[in-house]
Amino acid sequence: MSVEPSPSVSGEHPPHPSRRSRTSAVEVRRSARRRRTVSAYREGDRTIVLIPARMSEAEEQRWVGVMLDKLAAQESRRNLGDGELAERAERLSAQYFEGRARPASVRWVTNQNTRWGSCTPAEGSIRLSHRLQGMPEYVVDYVLVHELAHLLVPGHGPGFWRLLEAYPRTERARGYLEGVVAADRLRHLPGTDSE
Repeated sequence: MSVEPSPSVSGEHPPHPSRRSRTSAVEVRRSARRRRTVSAYREGDRTIVLIPARMSEAEEQRWVGVMLDKLAAQESRRNLGDGELAERAERLSAQYFEGRARPASVRWVTNQNTRWGSCTPAEGSIRLSHRLQGMPEYVVDYVLVHELAHLLVPGHGPGFWRLLEAYPRTERARGYLEGVVAADRLRHLPGTDSE
């Protein structure tokens, strides 16, 4: 995967918070021959990010984050099946709720076009909208954590939001989802045809 930003020394970076399960390290390789493009790929448990040698440290940090998010989005396009989604929910429950949120079922559904997810605490069932498929991991994880929290606290009262504080990327994920909704609304406004 490569993109053009407007850099052979290696730098080590701590793993991106949302990718710790996928990679243990990020290695940056600078190249004097690389002029404009930034690319990244997975190599075992490492992520290799290739950047132009002339890039500043600040640009490097920004592009590492951008490329990790792009790789994650690309990887989550390889849609998780319901079984994998249930395993992911179990891991998230253990990580953020000491395993107390125990869904009976976790699955993708295609009939949720106005919600990202839903939970029926009495049945212990969690359903995620198919529209989340292809979004970055941290976004899907946020929706799963949100629905898992409903197994412990129904409704959206203060106790519910206190539970969600455990997930460190809540605000970022909510912002991402709000951006998706806003972009969809803009697409449907009169005079915004791209033709």
